[in-house]
Amino acid sequence: MIVDFHFYAVAIPAVIILGLAKGGFIGLGNLAIPLMALAISPVHAAAVLLPILLVQDTISIISYRATWDRRNLSILLPGAFIGVGLGYLLASHVSDAGLGFCVGLISLIFGLRRLILERAGPVAAARPGTIFGLICGAGAGFTSMIAHAGGPPFQIYVIPQRLPRDVFVGTTVIFFACVNYVKIIPYFALGQFTREHLFLSATLIPVAILSTWAGIWLVRRIDAERFYKLIYILMIVIGTKLIWDSAGSILA
Repeated sequence: MIVDFHFYAVAIPAVIILGLAKGGFIGLGNLAIPLMALAISPVHAAAVLLPILLVQDTISIISYRATWDRRNLSILLPGAFIGVGLGYLLASHVSDAGLGFCVGLISLIFGLRRLILERAGPVAAARPGTIFGLICGAGAGFTSMIAHAGGPPFQIYVIPQRLPRDVFVGTTVIFFACVNYVKIIPYFALGQFTREHLFLSATLIPVAILSTWAGIWLVRRIDAERFYKLIYILMIVIGTKLIWDSAGSILA
């Protein structure tokens, strides 16, 4: 893996975006892997980011430890752990190009979906069923394992409930912290915690800490509507590029 200015040019913004997501701007984190995958393979990007995510999760748990929904976690987490196992099986058998295609597709679909939903306007609160929650949890665990992009399946289940902001953020923080800590085992099994990966993670930790606290501070003080729209557009552009590049490698 070649690490140069190009790597840090995408890695630093990716970690800042993750920090804002962990601080409360839920959904932005789905941009991190597609952004880093412009410089290194999705597998390497995911390995570098996992230790960073664990640090950010710890900070977020401290801030939102008193606001989370027990029912949602009891439904979503069992499915998520199954999804992580399925993601491990895929990651150990699929090429970088295949994973890049998956990451791009996730990014593209989520960006388009959010833009369409926001144009449609607000909808009434609803509480999806338990079976659907288990399926969404499995989808979140699976996509989180291969791309740290479990947000879309999780949000499909939780967003319609229209939880209070801090409860929604706190539930998201606890859910993905649990998933990320479970992912340590399959990442070790895949041999992704190499000395080089851990060194790169360590160089980005200061950015991770500062951006997470910044996200916690900002989420309670600004209207993020326009910021979200920009991020969704970037997700669509980057997702499309990854699909195009990966499809070429797969066909070749």
